[in-house]
Amino acid sequence: MKFDEFDAQMRIYETAHDQLIAPDFYVVARLDGRGFTKLTKEKLDLEKPFAVEFRDAMAITVKHMMNCGARVVYGYTQSDEISLLFHREDASFNRKHRKLLSILAGEASAAFTHELKHMGVFDCRLSILPNEAKVLDYFAWRVEDAHRNSLNAYCYWKLREKGKSVAEATRQLKSLSVAEKNELLFSMGINYNNLPVWQKRGMGFYWKIQEKVGFNPVSRQETKVLRKILYQEMELPLTNYKQLITQLMHT
Repeated sequence: MKFDEFDAQMRIYETAHDQLIAPDFYVVARLDGRGFTKLTKEKLDLEKPFAVEFRDAMAITVKHMMNCGARVVYGYTQSDEISLLFHREDASFNRKHRKLLSILAGEASAAFTHELKHMGVFDCRLSILPNEAKVLDYFAWRVEDAHRNSLNAYCYWKLREKGKSVAEATRQLKSLSVAEKNELLFSMGINYNNLPVWQKRGMGFYWKIQEKVGFNPVSRQETKVLRKILYQEMELPLTNYKQLITQLMHT
């Protein structure tokens, strides 16, 4: 049998279950750190509940993912997760489901590991969303999750500082409402509303057109050019968040 025939015969087993994402659907990839609890609590001596070192490693990973060749219009990160919104017309990897999963997970794992100097592995899942409304719902969902995680993390670690065991702190938090958790922090000298926005809502990344002033050495005149930059938003808006994402979907 000639190699070309043999090759075609065997490749059937690799591609038999290939799934393509239909055109006109929005794709959001969510990457989650695998075993990051052990990484952050045991292997790394990080500040609790939020460490700038870890935050910056996640931010650099998002920036890397938005420069990998695919048309990603919005990146978002909170805790140990990253969400990437692809332009609806993006056709990277021929919109093959398995290729997107494997390449995105690999790229994120490599970028994070290189930055933090400790091995960090991400898994990946895709949300195939039918319309803009579902895209907005998705990111509203992740921001709400960020808020819940942030409030719980602050309460948990403050209870641990007060001498509570892991089990005791976890059990006490389960019985508290959101208002009661806020009151708990206030009694310990923390006004949750005054904490940095990135800790409560996560961080967003998107492309902006910025005017840059330069100098032409030939004409010896000042010049102005427009450049596309990747902007990192540390204070995501509370009331205009959906408007921001809607605008990005149409860029």
